[in-house]
Amino acid sequence: MTKYPIPQHQNSNRHHLIEVIKAYPLATIISVNNGSSLISHIPLIYRESDHKLIGHIDVYNPQTKFMADNNPVTIIFSGPQCYISPSIYTTTQLPTWNYIKVHLKGVVKAIKSTEALRTSLIKMTDFFEQPDNSFTLEYDNPKMEAGLNYIKMFEITVTEWEGKFKLSQDKHMRDRKAAKQELIRANKQDINPFLKKVF
Repeated sequence: MTKYPIPQHQNSNRHHLIEVIKAYPLATIISVNNGSSLISHIPLIYRESDHKLIGHIDVYNPQTKFMADNNPVTIIFSGPQCYISPSIYTTTQLPTWNYIKVHLKGVVKAIKSTEALRTSLIKMTDFFEQPDNSFTLEYDNPKMEAGLNYIKMFEITVTEWEGKFKLSQDKHMRDRKAAKQELIRANKQDINPFLKKVF
């Protein structure tokens, strides 16, 4: 009987998963309440000191009330992905889709300290401004001060880690290399055509 997910597509190396989180920090956070899902897209920072995920959510977001009190959440981080045409292979294959995803489960704790929120916003901004540091969020920034009452801070303790790295690992080495190059090429493509259609 064939196993699913395919073992070659699973990655349990915690270092690899953390690198995906750092490189693609916009997370999809899923909470379930009475059989209904609440979904938000929120950047999360991985805090090295205690291995928790730190985030902020708008008080008017209906999911906010579930980002506290040890509520369970599912988190998905999405890395690069693309369609893989059989034309790139040296062997006969079918079309497929390659991708890197990190699936996590965890429990949430609300952080109620305004000072902790302010410090967290500054640290997160510093992280995202690397390496050029074109902008520094100052401690006494008036816009931040005015917004503190409309933002809630939370931390997530991760209880389950799962890496889904579908990268043609079940193909011959030369085809794996071709798939890797296609993934790189596709994710470097200019997005202007898409933006022109949307905006």
